[in-house]
Amino acid sequence: MRAHAWHAHAITAFVGCTALVLGVAGTGVAQAGERDLGRQVLGAGDGWGSAEGGTTGGSAADAEHVYTVTTWAEFKAALRDGGDAPKIIKIKGMIDAVSQGCEAFVTGGYDLQQYLKDYDPAVYGNDKVAMGPQEDARVASAARQDAEIKANIPSNTTIVGVGRNSGILGGSLQIRGVSNVIVRNLTVEAPLDCFPKWDPTDDGNTGNWNSEYDAVVVYGTDHVWLDHNTFTDGRYPDSERPVYFGKVFQQHDGLTDIVRGANHVTVSWNRFENHDKNMLIGNSDGSAAQDAGKLKVTLHHNRFEGILQRSPRVRFGQVDVYNNHYVVNEEQKDDYYVFGVGVSSQLYATDNAVTLPAGAKVGKVLKKWSESPLTAENNYVNGRLTDLIAVHNAEIPAETLQSGAGWTPTLRGKVDHPRALPAILKARAGAGKVC
Repeated sequence: MRAHAWHAHAITAFVGCTALVLGVAGTGVAQAGERDLGRQVLGAGDGWGSAEGGTTGGSAADAEHVYTVTTWAEFKAALRDGGDAPKIIKIKGMIDAVSQGCEAFVTGGYDLQQYLKDYDPAVYGNDKVAMGPQEDARVASAARQDAEIKANIPSNTTIVGVGRNSGILGGSLQIRGVSNVIVRNLTVEAPLDCFPKWDPTDDGNTGNWNSEYDAVVVYGTDHVWLDHNTFTDGRYPDSERPVYFGKVFQQHDGLTDIVRGANHVTVSWNRFENHDKNMLIGNSDGSAAQDAGKLKVTLHHNRFEGILQRSPRVRFGQVDVYNNHYVVNEEQKDDYYVFGVGVSSQLYATDNAVTLPAGAKVGKVLKKWSESPLTAENNYVNGRLTDLIAVHNAEIPAETLQSGAGWTPTLRGKVDHPRALPAILKARAGAGKVC
């Protein structure tokens, strides 16, 4: 779904740290001696996002379609203005999608304490889903939050943060059914679901809390570039969530999910910090009709720290993962994985660095969900060259993996030595590091 190809006045961004300064006047014209981040496009040969016409975002926007916003309301208004005409939206400072707090969304008499009383397994049991007045009120309250915190991104749009400390708190960027979108230099704090759902029948009829809202969702969209962003749980880490009914009151979903026939995506030079479910590429085993031949995604030069799972978890797609650094913390070492191998996935994961704490099993870097061969070569664990597939098969023989993804990436820029990645990405990945 390539809506428009806008190439005029675009500046190609080279892989790595590019010397530029943002113009913040909202005119789209950089000051003398400066280059405007909003006018940059994904460089040729830089991952799947550069294929078949490349990704140019709103780089060709005229002066009337360049905006500088400082509030969530201004941001959503800028997104609506001008339809699919090329636009550049500059976010200045940290804008809050939930500035009035969760209380602003409560309706229908929802009360968490009453909800907990009504659906306590000792009272309600675990043989049927939650039903009744409090569940109805939760659904109504959740609908109000949904309408407020989701921002629909149109085709041919570039969204950039101004300077080193700009981004979005608690909002969800919905890149759905469009084409040609760039998101750069933002710190994005993952949305906090104010109204998680208790499902008594989940997790083997022991119950579980389920939440909504990804920080970024790429859904049925082609040509997307996510670059030099920081994605994090920020002020609300899972470790500080309460426990109800013996289960963590989970209020987070994914950080960046790429699903439902999305295609030609490059994810580069980002930081993913302190989150459980990082990146899902393909969200259903039953989506072959929609996903087969698509979900072509490149991840390179990203730093994942304090991660638990899905970095990424892949179904169907030809996914190229190289030159990333994965840091697993002590508290996560017993329940983590990095690469999830799902149905019909064609994962090509090479030249990455993994840092594990003492006692962590190297074999858990890979997780097998389905019988799908992968390529995993020249990866380093704690500075040592490691055959991830061989170690996985030796440590977890019940999940034997086969080697050979069946394709070879051709859209790669410079490939750094994995031993150099910890220093390179600590210095250069994430928001505020486009210099």
